[in-house]
Amino acid sequence: MQRGGHVYIITNKNNTVLYTGSSTTLRRRIEQHQLKYYPESFTAKYNCNKLVYYKHYLRIEEAIAEEQRIKAGSRAAKVNLINSQNPEWKDLWSEIDLI
Repeated sequence: MQRGGHVYIITNKNNTVLYTGSSTTLRRRIEQHQLKYYPESFTAKYNCNKLVYYKHYLRIEEAIAEEQRIKAGSRAAKVNLINSQNPEWKDLWSEIDLI
């Protein structure tokens, strides 16, 4: 059985730092970022805990490929992607329960 996954982008409170990741368990992964589960990580160091973009894929391999594509792009491309789905850059954390 194939396992689905998500690609996501989180930022800090001032929207100055962007981090792109992928996970099969989006809720748990975002909680780890919020709790600084890995205190030496990039997201902990830069206080990235605000979910501003996510997309579900039927296969985790698709999510990983999209993560790599997004990471290879410019900051402007990431900003455009976020703006296309979330122009107010609101924290989408509360929406995770709906997926």
